Amino acid sequence: MAVGLLAGGLTGCMTEKHSKASLEAEARVSKADAEKTALAQVPGGTIKEGELEKEKGKLIWSFDISTPGTKDITEVQVDAINGGIVSKVIESASEQEKEKKEEAREKKGKKDKDDDDEKEEKK
Repeated sequence: MAVGLLAGGLTGCMTEKHSKASLEAEARVSKADAEKTALAQVPGGTIKEGELEKEKGKLIWSFDISTPGTKDITEVQVDAINGGIVSKVIESASEQEKEKKEEAREKKGKKDKDDDDEKEEKK
């Protein structure tokens, strides 16, 4: 059983890394260039998190940027193909907390589904 869990966990990690690598191969705009573009939208800001993702069929660099003197976070999305700004949204601390909880639920749901799939394979 432990071997099955270990193998399942490794497969999930390998798939995630493979997916990340394939997204990076598609991107024409580097993370460093996208960061510069995003930071230009939030003077004095500091990037807290950044990731490459597909959202609504579009490959984007998404950055959470903090600004001194406020707890708000500005999320700036940069098109990973042409380098243009896709969106710029300011999130309050309460909106950020809500988003984190939703992401945690989604991850838990995915983990539960993966666990169920593994149990089904053993039958």
